[in-house]
Amino acid sequence: MDGMTDLLIAQSNKSLMTWIGLGVIIVVGLVIFGIIAQFFGLWLQAFMSRANVGFTDLIGMRLRKVDARTIVLSRIQLVKAGIPEVSVNDLESHFLARGRVPNVVNALVAANRANLALDWKKACAIDLAGRDVLEAIHTSVHPKVIDCPDSSGTKKSIDAVAKDGIQVKARARVTVRTNIQQLIGGAGEETVIARVGEGIVTAIGSSESYKAVLENPDLISRRVLEKGLDAGTAFEILSIDIADVDVGENVGAKLQADQAEADKRRYQAEAEKRRAMAVAREAEMSASVEENRAKVVLAEAEVPLAIAESFRSGHLGVMDYYRLQNIQSDTGMRDSIARTDDKNDKKT
Repeated sequence: MDGMTDLLIAQSNKSLMTWIGLGVIIVVGLVIFGIIAQFFGLWLQAFMSRANVGFTDLIGMRLRKVDARTIVLSRIQLVKAGIPEVSVNDLESHFLARGRVPNVVNALVAANRANLALDWKKACAIDLAGRDVLEAIHTSVHPKVIDCPDSSGTKKSIDAVAKDGIQVKARARVTVRTNIQQLIGGAGEETVIARVGEGIVTAIGSSESYKAVLENPDLISRRVLEKGLDAGTAFEILSIDIADVDVGENVGAKLQADQAEADKRRYQAEAEKRRAMAVAREAEMSASVEENRAKVVLAEAEVPLAIAESFRSGHLGVMDYYRLQNIQSDTGMRDSIARTDDKNDKKT
């Protein structure tokens, strides 16, 4: 009986293990089926396109939280465009670096079709630097036109003054294409606009007359292009076309008028200074005259004292005194007659 019981227990345990194993197999099978069902469409699409993307790659993308559809479709696009050297790992790396994989792939395909020198690493570097690499490729194929000055700004023209003093207002259109090799670290449109504006001002300022600028506006374009303004920028300047040239104010005459007004004010100030100095000098001379008159009065006041002293000392007699009085009277009369004659002369 014990042997029979042990045999039944053993058979029961064996059946349980069988069912457990079968359950595990079913679960594993369901998991595998779910994975296959999830990635089968992408795998089949890649397989039929010979993109060489395996199930393990798809599972790894899922674990790394990478968008498998984006990677597979980008890989297929590259293979069909004849760029098979970009691997799935390269695509995943750029995706994990928060790059725009479809944008870079489209740019790489466009560059390959246009025979432009652009490899995967360069395209990824441009994308991660914040530049739109696809737009850069499009600009290389289809050159871009930039208004100088910028049409969106408040300034509508570039103003400069020729050597004859006449102001000239110009507007230019700059045709550029992207320089892929200098796209990273190269200056943008603002720098190109600023340099072209500076070149136009220099070209107009070196012209002898505003008439020369109006007759030959292409001289400005040639002089500006000779300066190599696209050095260090992300663009290559193809042409600079002067769209409009107008005559402005006569700045030279205005400056001369302002200078003349300033000179007049300066001369008036100097004349006023001299007048004030003359008035001060006149006042000084008047004070000096009054001072001398005071001295004369003081000296005349001592004459009677001297006469009295002469009387007391016996050096002056009475007849001498009367003769002195007569002389003084005659002198006073002559002075009075002379003043009367002077007044009559002035009246006549």
